[in-house]
Amino acid sequence: DGVIPSNKDRGYILRRLIRKVVLQARTMSLLPENISKILAVFCNMYSPVYTNVDSKKVGEVIGAEEEKFSKTLEEGLKEFDKGTDPFILFTSYGFPFELTKELAKEKGIKLDEKSFISKMEEHKSTSKSGAEQKFKGGLSGRSFSEGGEMEVKYHTATHLLHQALRDVLGKSVLQKGSNITSERLRFDFSFERKLTEEEKKKVEDIVNEKIKANLPISKVTMKKEDAEKTEALHVFGDTYGEMVDVYYLGDSLAEAYSKEFCGGPHVSHTGELASGTDPEGNPKGNFKILKEEAVASGIRRIKAILE
Repeated sequence: DGVIPSNKDRGYILRRLIRKVVLQARTMSLLPENISKILAVFCNMYSPVYTNVDSKKVGEVIGAEEEKFSKTLEEGLKEFDKGTDPFILFTSYGFPFELTKELAKEKGIKLDEKSFISKMEEHKSTSKSGAEQKFKGGLSGRSFSEGGEMEVKYHTATHLLHQALRDVLGKSVLQKGSNITSERLRFDFSFERKLTEEEKKKVEDIVNEKIKANLPISKVTMKKEDAEKTEALHVFGDTYGEMVDVYYLGDSLAEAYSKEFCGGPHVSHTGELASGTDPEGNPKGNFKILKEEAVASGIRRIKAILE
């Protein structure tokens, strides 16, 4: 699904999972070369279903996490010896609570597990509130339901940008976040390298072509399981209700250029993103990428404007 280890959102969940695997492998005294062999077996097994699986790439990612985690273990052990709170060990140092319990048992130290669980529940609640605000649509200038005219246009433009990036760079590209003002859009996505000038130009051209095409934008409310069957893009692992809104750009949901789970709001036609018309009277594409940069390992950011 294009997820890579990071300290935020789905990437954090993946990082915790990999580190749990690495910890278990250490407990079983598995050497790195043996882990690579196991990875190869699973990659070969699932490659017919997940065609984008690259055993070498997966091995490199897990190897890098293993190296980072080794440092985490060293730092965590030092903090454990100092008597640092298990909650701080877990949230600040990534030190697994299971390992803290094992070490405490070996040293005859009694842990307050209820206190740890209580602090974790409070931590999760705080994180969830932040995530709900973050993914409320990315509109920062006004309330989500009252998005200003330009903010609504930029929000719509992120849908076009998202799909254009997937067209040019491949389906591993997935949205990681967005921030929108009345002056520009900022879009974070999964990708591991800097875009070439040619790739950025292709993305711009595609977005501008879709603006010129003046595609209709519609919303359909449907059961989450049915929406997923349409292959509408959404944040994997996010909590959605039983019913979801799917916005699609095109004449029908089945043949839409872009379709995503989204709370809106959007313009009614992509042509509304244009600032004028060309000599033939068609909406004039005016989407321009100002900057493309890395913000984290495997995460890129684009800042763009509608001129």
